Amino acid sequence: MNTNKIYTIAVIPGDGIGKEVMPEALKTLRAVSDKFGYNFAYNELLVGKDAYEKHGEYLPQSVIAECKSSDAILLGATGVSVETGRELILTIREEFKFFSNLRPVVSLMKGDQQFDFLIVRELAGGIYFGKREEADYRGLSENVFAKDGCAYSVSEITRIARVAFSLAQKRRKHVTSVDKANVLATSRLWRKVVDDVAKEFQDVSHAHMFIDNAAMQIIKNPAQFDVLLTDNLFGDILSDEAAGIVGSLGLMPSSSMNEFGFALYEPVHGSAPDIAGKGVANPIGMILSSVMMLRHSFNLEAGASLIEESARSVIMDGYGTLDMMPAKIVGTEEIGDMIAQKIFNIS
Repeated sequence: MNTNKIYTIAVIPGDGIGKEVMPEALKTLRAVSDKFGYNFAYNELLVGKDAYEKHGEYLPQSVIAECKSSDAILLGATGVSVETGRELILTIREEFKFFSNLRPVVSLMKGDQQFDFLIVRELAGGIYFGKREEADYRGLSENVFAKDGCAYSVSEITRIARVAFSLAQKRRKHVTSVDKANVLATSRLWRKVVDDVAKEFQDVSHAHMFIDNAAMQIIKNPAQFDVLLTDNLFGDILSDEAAGIVGSLGLMPSSSMNEFGFALYEPVHGSAPDIAGKGVANPIGMILSSVMMLRHSFNLEAGASLIEESARSVIMDGYGTLDMMPAKIVGTEEIGDMIAQKIFNIS
């Protein structure tokens, strides 16, 4: 296949191990580009600590403008901004109005359990963006309070529910909506709205599940799930839990999308400063995030499937980074090279 279209990618290695895993994702993208004739233009940008040291800002306005002129964003990892005291990724999500977060959970390693489900997480509302009051804590003698507010509107729940049901139509046609409707008012509204959205998708079945049961069922019987629909907090927790059954947080990709279809792709792991610079970081989550970019933003299914197949083949051959506890431990660059070589070898 050869295409004249040029896909512009805003490449942001970011902080910590982001700088180590990003080159391995680019390595695999160049391999499928050579194989299929894709035209990718890479625009490498600075955010985080490096941007602060060079420009005096963790998220420069020039970087935001460059991202908005790109077809997609590929992000390695970010840490906490000293300017705001909050995770930089939260600021990025607000800036681009990302509301839909997709986290595929697929069995990649050898084992008895086979599963393939998708967590659809609401990303712009809930307790992470609610009103909060910090406590002026001075010790046990003063009974001060801290408060975090959680709010959801009908429109916020409707748009994320429609994303989940639309994706389920292309999969096994079942949505499990996760809430805590026996306790939380937001969850009771969530449940009612999901039921009404479901009426728009007659070919998709749905069910409701409390968050505590969902956490157990992911461990006990993950194969039962197709699409899991969650709010912001529950999705954050469940997707990290799901990394446990996949084998490592380093294997987990994700995408975040706004209402206009513009998306950011990043691995679920953070910047992991404790292992940065040691050459042991797992780049597979980053590589699989680039797979999601090819699939969802560029509609380049052949390249996406080939990278996915190549990564799975290397893992099934027994290779992996230290976090995966494989039979044959290799480093960050080594496993990236192996996956890129598989791309060239698979006909």
